[in-house]
Formats: sequence, C-alpha cells, structure tokens
Amino acid sequence: MKRRQVLALTAASLAGALPLAARAQAFPSKALKIVVPFAAGGVADITARTVAQRMTETLGQPVVIENRPGAGGIVAADLVAKSDPDGHTLLLMSNANAVSAGLFKQLPFDPARDFSVVSLLGTFDLVLVTSGESRFSGLPEMLAWARANPGKLNIGSINIGSTQHLAAELFKSAAGLDAQVVPFNGTPAVVTALRGGQIDVAAEVLSPVLPQIRGGVLKAVAITGTRRSAALPQVPTAREAGVANLLASSWNALGVPARTPREVLERLNREVVAALNHAPTRQKLVEMNIEPSPGTPAQGQDWLASETRHWGEVIQRAGIQKQ
Repeated sequence: MKRRQVLALTAASLAGALPLAARAQAFPSKALKIVVPFAAGGVADITARTVAQRMTETLGQPVVIENRPGAGGIVAADLVAKSDPDGHTLLLMSNANAVSAGLFKQLPFDPARDFSVVSLLGTFDLVLVTSGESRFSGLPEMLAWARANPGKLNIGSINIGSTQHLAAELFKSAAGLDAQVVPFNGTPAVVTALRGGQIDVAAEVLSPVLPQIRGGVLKAVAITGTRRSAALPQVPTAREAGVANLLASSWNALGVPARTPREVLERLNREVVAALNHAPTRQKLVEMNIEPSPGTPAQGQDWLASETRHWGEVIQRAGIQKQ
C-alpha cells in the first residue's frame, strides 16, 4: 500500500474516533435514560428508579426511566443496542437477557456481543410456595406425595420463558418428578390458582408474594437460592429440603451498547457502585428483598455469560421449543 493511502486511512480512522473520545471527556452532557423492559411498579422498575435517584444526585444530570415492556424484553434491548453508544442510554438487564439466547430462534441483537455490562445491581430470591391451607407441611412431604402419585402434581408459574417458569421446570427435573408445569398470565392468577386448588405449588419471585406469606394466605416451602432468605429465615433452601440441584435466583444489572467508550463505561460503573454502597439506597433495596451486588464491568460480563449457559441448559433439558 502506498504511503499516501496509509496516511489517508489513518486520518480517516482518527476522524471517526474523535467524536466518541470528545464525548467521553464531556460525559455526561445531557440527561441519562434507563430503558426498563417491564411495566412500572415491579421489582426491576423499582430497582432502576432507586438507583437512578441516587445517580441523579451524583452525576449532575437527570437519570430518567423509560418503561418499554413486551416481547420478553426484546423491544427494550433492541432499542438500547441500536442507540448512540455515548453512555446516555442504558438498559435494565435481567434474567430475560440471559434466557433470550436459548429461547428465541433469532434475535435482532446478540446479548453477549452487543452490550457491555456496567455493573450487576442486585439479586433476589425465588420461592416455592403453596396455599396456606395446603395438605403439605413442607417440601419433603410434597416430594414424597408426588413420587407416590406420578403425574398428579401441578406446578404453577407465570408465562412461558419467564424466570419463574424456568425455575418451575428446573424444580421438576432436579427433583425427578413426573409433574405438570402450568403457566399463568401473571402472579395474581398464580395466587388465585393456588388458593383455588388448581395447582399444588408455584415458583415465584419472593417480593410480590411475601405479604401473602406473612399473612398466612400462602405458605413458603423452600427458597431456591444458595442460602436462606433474611425475610424468611425459618424457610429452608431447596437444597436443605431435599432437591440438591435446584438453584435459581433472579437479578438485575445495567448495560450499555458495546461500542460505548471505555472511559464512559468506567465512569458509569463508579457511579452505580457508589449508589449501591450509599446507605439509604442500599437500605431501600434490602427492604425489597434485593441483595445489592455492585461489581466491575468484567464481573458483570462473566455473570451474563454464566447465566446464559445455565438457563440455556434448563431450556434444553425441559424441551422448551424455541420461539
């Protein structure tokens, strides 16, 4: 290649890099937006708003929430993946991003390649829950009955492909049960089915059903995480109750388009970590049964890869057809 061509190409490359570098130095230059792939009022939405409130105070720019529910989180993720990679548009990431790779035949983006994880925000428990009037005193008794009555245990969850649905499928396979997993259109429908006896047990995020558990309407028989919940210390983990391979929790993180400058990614990470370590913010999350989990971008990326492998294996074992 001639020297003149080399110089021209080098100049073009530098010209293309300058705008991003300049914007990185000026960051943040306007309001930030966190796109949440769920409706307002849920655990993910409240987590995003709690962290955004503290970031607004420290960044000197508003951090606003835009709710974009639908299509298993694909709409929101696609919007952020195609946004300007300047750090001003973030995605509230969750299990849905890890699940989507194994659940859908084709996506308009690659969850691993098209996003950089800023930081994990927090993890939260799932619980196996029965009606408060259930004949089962605990998980061991339920397992004994299900094995003595193959095909008769009904396990409820919300919609197919959700973390709750996959946790129910994982419970069925990990316990070696001949049982049916019955999906419903939302947590209220699951609770109604439990109370009406249409299902025997359900896998659900703990926070939305904790008031019913404390009120005796529902009964928690096992936590599906690695340790007991601080909110229900008397309830054993699934491992303690006899299902050694049942490990399922939910999580949220913040991500940005993969081409976001490293300096901006690191600044965002510092702000998120500081917010999660801010005592009042941390307390608000803990009160919602969310375990604040600040970390580095590299740790967040490793977490996403690990969760993608885990839930991909669950989907494959359960025989769930790709959508």
